[in-house]
Amino acid sequence: MLLGVRHHGPGSARAVRAALEAGRPGTVLIEGPPEADALIPLAADEGMRPPVALLAHAVDEPGRSAFWPLAEFSPEWVAVRWALEHDVPARFIDLPATHTLAWQAPECAKAEGREGERREEPGPGETGSGQGEGPGAGFPDVRADPLAALAAAAGHDDPERWWEDVVEHRGAGGGDALAPFTVLEEAMGALRETEEGDGRDRDLVREAYMRLQVRAARREFPRGVAVVCGAWHVPALRRKVTVAADRALLKGLPRTKVDMTWVPWTHRRLSRAGGYGAGIESPGWYGHLFGAADRLVERWLTKVAGLLREEDRAVSSAHVIEAVRLAETLAVMRGRPLPGLSEMTDAVRAVMCEGSDVPLALVHDRLVVGDVLGEVPAGAPAVPLQRDLVRLQRRLRLKPEASERELELDLRKETDAGRSRLLHRLRLLGVGWGEPAASRGSTGTFRETWRLRWQPELSVRVAEAGVWGTTVLAAATARAEADALTARGLAEVTALAERCLLAELPDALPPVMRILADRAALDTDVGHLAQALPALVRSLRYGDVRGTDTGALAEVAAGLAERIFVGLHPACAALDADAAEEMRRHVDAVHGAVGLLGAVPAPGHGDLRSRWRAVLRTLSARGTVPGVVRGRAVRLLLDDGELASDEAARLMGLVLSPGTPPADAAAWIEGFVGGGSGGGLLLLHDERLLALVDAWLTGVPAEVFTDVLPLLRRTFSSYEPGVRRSLGELVRRGPQWRGRVTTAGSGIPGFAAGLDTGRADAVLPVVRLLLGLDRTAGAADVTVAAGGADREGAAADAPGDVGASDGEPAARGIGVAGEADGYGAAGVTGAVDAAHREDGGERECAAEVTGPVGSAGALDAVRQGDGSAGPGTGGRRWGTDDNDRVEADA
Repeated sequence: MLLGVRHHGPGSARAVRAALEAGRPGTVLIEGPPEADALIPLAADEGMRPPVALLAHAVDEPGRSAFWPLAEFSPEWVAVRWALEHDVPARFIDLPATHTLAWQAPECAKAEGREGERREEPGPGETGSGQGEGPGAGFPDVRADPLAALAAAAGHDDPERWWEDVVEHRGAGGGDALAPFTVLEEAMGALRETEEGDGRDRDLVREAYMRLQVRAARREFPRGVAVVCGAWHVPALRRKVTVAADRALLKGLPRTKVDMTWVPWTHRRLSRAGGYGAGIESPGWYGHLFGAADRLVERWLTKVAGLLREEDRAVSSAHVIEAVRLAETLAVMRGRPLPGLSEMTDAVRAVMCEGSDVPLALVHDRLVVGDVLGEVPAGAPAVPLQRDLVRLQRRLRLKPEASERELELDLRKETDAGRSRLLHRLRLLGVGWGEPAASRGSTGTFRETWRLRWQPELSVRVAEAGVWGTTVLAAATARAEADALTARGLAEVTALAERCLLAELPDALPPVMRILADRAALDTDVGHLAQALPALVRSLRYGDVRGTDTGALAEVAAGLAERIFVGLHPACAALDADAAEEMRRHVDAVHGAVGLLGAVPAPGHGDLRSRWRAVLRTLSARGTVPGVVRGRAVRLLLDDGELASDEAARLMGLVLSPGTPPADAAAWIEGFVGGGSGGGLLLLHDERLLALVDAWLTGVPAEVFTDVLPLLRRTFSSYEPGVRRSLGELVRRGPQWRGRVTTAGSGIPGFAAGLDTGRADAVLPVVRLLLGLDRTAGAADVTVAAGGADREGAAADAPGDVGASDGEPAARGIGVAGEADGYGAAGVTGAVDAAHREDGGERECAAEVTGPVGSAGALDAVRQGDGSAGPGTGGRRWGTDDNDRVEADA
């Protein structure tokens, strides 16, 4: 009984189950590696939840591997489960993985640099599947995608829709459970008649091995044999070929020792978009087709509605009902037996997404494809490192998940600190389960943010890392020591030292520090030293939170800093533009590092911060130093308060004088106000600097302006859009307007001497609208400014605005602040002008002020004042006395 299937086809899975129930064979043979026969009983374990995959990897080279994925709706998985439930022997009959992985070795060598793609390939179990893989000689399109060829022959341009109509939406014909397989075998036989291939084609070798296994099973099990394999292979298995011919094809195949195990898989990795050659377009949809007992359309659209509601989209039951009707109508109009995925998608787009493809993309990602992650039982074979990782994951309550999520860690908590150590150690081993991300809530060193996402191929990474040790700690320690020995540059060693501290590898840190000290002593390149210092200084901060002894680090870092101080000035001489820009970045990095290093005691090295400032002063004054470095040195001194603003303006005036070449002046400006360091705000709030740049720029000769323009554009393009717009507005207005915006009579930069009432009035309508003060029924608003209320109860007049709605202009009113005693009691009599209703009537209302006045403690009595107001409800404004706020209700 040859059951040709489409891998991961729910219709094929249902048909396989029906055929096995009807035929009751004595054994079930399944396309897959024979080395996995011992793993078949684990499929019945309660801890086994598909999607899962059989993983084979070479023992001597774990990176050489292959997967055989199985989902709940995969025909092979259904066959395995049926055999276990009925106590029927089940075996895999495909070409052994020992030959497959050895055969891959030459191809892997040719495909260097594509290791991740190679691991995503399904392996030989899926090569030549229902979709067909591998090019054919005569008809490459038929071999590459036989379903597309069959769909085209039937007049369909979409193979997926054709397959749904003829297989997924149809049951067994006339009660014959084998009818679907008979028809599919006939179609594949017609397609294979057109193929041509050489005698050593991989599919031919695989099929020869499968024929030998089928012959042996027929002799062993007289009750009958059921073979579940890709439909492409069925005509070849039915073909009469001599045993000698099959053995001749298998003679001399390469071999390698392999290990086999079960690993979790995901729906996303079952899709073609994930790089899986035998994949399907919609694993989540196929899982729904296989799992839903009835009412497929209603259940699917209910899932979609639930997802959209979770994303705060307004989707009601009426939307679901209307979408069901639309999907069924579309299916009738298109002549389909049932609504398929295309009809569902069109209905969701039109009814639930209002024609937008943005929420539809979410539905496709979360439901049509999905992020379901399978599970394997603890008893599955695994390398010792994998077992230790599983133990740590359980102890730290850090469960692998297929969907990406953020994890916030507080390193002051023991559990979070353990999670941080595990993730850092795995990164050092090349297992990229988590990637560090910027923390939004805090910038302290006790906070860490990680983005976690478990990918199936990480199981291979863990197997590869098993060569370094049997536990995560031992493997990370050995890997760090080996990486330190093979590091090419000083910066790599310092980065490795930082990672050792983050991962808390006490046994790896001493040898890494010895190598770091040796490399630092021999390296004379200031650029290399400057690259190495920041990572080293960052590592010093971890001693406070993680309890790590960083004394040796402080000594090495201080020595590096001293060597940079001595060699920086000579290293800045005779640099071209690119080298000067790189040196500017080094100066920035060293400046930040010295700022942190200055707080760390380093006996015998003196005050590093003051020495660094002296180096900056030297750089800023030497004409042999490139302009971009000199400008940056001046800016760093200015920001640290070591250089007065008058002196900075003087230095800028000297550089921007007519005697300085325009290119050098432009480079100085870039170093001073460029690089996204807040230089735009500096120009915006310092009139003198802006005037100097403006005057210099307008005086640049036309013949050299195009030479300095790229530097200027690079400088100003790093500013925020609002800063660029404000600078342009200041330049447009001219020098006479700059003082009003950038300086104040009080000498505080950025503030004018008085209030610009014209500009303030222009924004009042928008502010009132944002605060909800403009009401259609009309409102009377009062703003009371209580002035000079002291502890002895002095009264003060407080002007306030009274607004009238109904299109009337605002009326002016006076609020008189009452007496204030020593306990802070305040009373207000609010005089409110009358605003007439449309019928000419008036309405009385009360004006009330409450709030603490002066330095009084508890409130005492509150007096109310009567007044009249027009139609509408009272508004609220805040007023201030000389000490506190007073709230007024009208």
